[in-house]
Amino acid sequence: MAGLIHPEDLETVRERSRIDDVVSSFVQLKPAGGGALVGLCPFHDEKTPSFRVTPSKGFYYCFGCGEGGDVIKFVQQINNMGFTEAVEFLADRVGIQLRYTDGDGGPRHEPGLRMRVLEANQLAAEFFAAQLASPHAVTGRVFLDGRGFTREHAEHFGIGFAPRGGRDLLNHLTAKKFTRDDLVKAGLVRESGWDFFQGRLVWPIRDAGRSTLGFGARRLFDDDRMPAKYLNTPETLVYKKSHVLYGLDLARTHIGKKNQAVVVEGYTDVMACHIAGVDTAVASCGTAFGADHSRMLSRLMTSDALAGEVVFTFDGDAAGQAAALKVFSSDATFTSQTYVAIEPTGLDPCDLRIQGGDAAVRELVARRVPLYRYVMKNTLEKYDLDRADGRLAAVRAAAPLVASVRDRSLVSEYLRELAGMVGMDTDTVRAEVQRANNRKVAPEPERGLRQEAPAEPAASGQVAMMELPDPSDRRIATERGVLKVMVQHPSLFPEDWGGITADDFQHPSYRRVFEVLTATDRNVGGFAQAVVDGMDDPVGQQLVVALSVEPLLAEPTGAYAREYAARLRLAHVVRDINDLKSRLQRTNPVEDQANYNRMFAQLLELETRRRALEQHAVGS
Repeated sequence: MAGLIHPEDLETVRERSRIDDVVSSFVQLKPAGGGALVGLCPFHDEKTPSFRVTPSKGFYYCFGCGEGGDVIKFVQQINNMGFTEAVEFLADRVGIQLRYTDGDGGPRHEPGLRMRVLEANQLAAEFFAAQLASPHAVTGRVFLDGRGFTREHAEHFGIGFAPRGGRDLLNHLTAKKFTRDDLVKAGLVRESGWDFFQGRLVWPIRDAGRSTLGFGARRLFDDDRMPAKYLNTPETLVYKKSHVLYGLDLARTHIGKKNQAVVVEGYTDVMACHIAGVDTAVASCGTAFGADHSRMLSRLMTSDALAGEVVFTFDGDAAGQAAALKVFSSDATFTSQTYVAIEPTGLDPCDLRIQGGDAAVRELVARRVPLYRYVMKNTLEKYDLDRADGRLAAVRAAAPLVASVRDRSLVSEYLRELAGMVGMDTDTVRAEVQRANNRKVAPEPERGLRQEAPAEPAASGQVAMMELPDPSDRRIATERGVLKVMVQHPSLFPEDWGGITADDFQHPSYRRVFEVLTATDRNVGGFAQAVVDGMDDPVGQQLVVALSVEPLLAEPTGAYAREYAARLRLAHVVRDINDLKSRLQRTNPVEDQANYNRMFAQLLELETRRRALEQHAVGS
């Protein structure tokens, strides 16, 4: 079994893989002086180039989203690969045969195989697409027509037809000088020599760079020996179902531009959405949407986590509710806000387009609601919120949902939402959530309404350490960024630190650093070290050290500091606006007119403050 890549080969791959050559395959680069090249960042949407490549150093860096690294890191990110896969990809590209240590010394696959597999897939996609116009594919064309898709739609999405002969693709590609072994490894041909796809409609599954990784195929004929309605390419060197999303090649630019991704269930649903104008739609292929998929979408979003959206479409039945709960359990893997779009009739986007037209599909997405609110609402609907005991029971039922959130920076927001939905004091709700956190084993629902497990006291002398925030968490990137400027260049800020307060920080560790930082004399020599010394927690000290050495995104100036401070305060105001809007929606303007008017006036004031901060945040 192959082991680690030999260090000499690793360095050879780096040397021969010029970063400007590799990056220019995905990004249009232009000279920027000093030997550097610039272009539009492939990892977030932007109009002004902030993506910089320095060939002499072998590095890239985006001043807009902070992504950066060497040529291997770029391939990892752009192709969603692991480190070893990225090195092997580059080795194939430049013709290097890798050696492996701590193993048998042999390569994981023969040199050049990855490129041959991709080339075979591309030729297979062209072959299938041409076959769709043949007389043998009339059943497939009838199916597409019945789903509301035209010939132009089929061409746009690259839909094809796999002939029923059994060896048509094998014969076609062997004539192109591919060996049968290559085609088996590409998942196009079975070990027995038969074509993997026979008598089916075929959708090419491409990566963000439009390379064909594999295929998805739908059953058309009753005598198909494969009973599954949909069949996907088996796991191959380039096709891993947990790392691919159908429609990503078409949706990628739009996801970055609109800062939104819509996740649907099937190929025809993706097509229906794109045709209807929801051009950010994607779907998982042969597996449930998972953490790897969420990370793929996160890299395409902009750095503004407050604006980013991932919208899931589910049926309104019990199965749809269960799917929503499953996604909610992994909510912390998303850097953007998660939403759910439910069609009350139970129609999927494709059927909805057939019955209601393009506008109905757009309306489905427009009616999206926050995922956690949907899950909470379904939980609370089981209780009588007009009774005091019903409200308490509802909170206790919903508390484990809040307690299960792994991103602790979101808990406060969820607590406020839950308190507003049931009409209870936030402190009471917080206490119930804390009890849910302290339970070692969740009780049965009926018993949970009556039993309360007291919080276990900390062991003697035990100190609860701070939580070290994830530096790559884009939801709180502004908090980290402004603290870096404060620690490294405190003199850039006015006496009041640009109007920033501790409440502007969602993450408790960032909040604690700010509290210590503002209590430290900024005129003292070695300010960063003084802040480190002021932290009474080893994790907090580690965090301050990291903040003091991490690079800034731009040259530190007074204007830069003011804009950063405004961005942080803006995020707080946006959260307050969303909270107030939520409370307004739950308030009857007729029955509680005074309270409704008071909150509406507050909303107007917050909106005015938001507009002012938006201008400050961009330097106006």
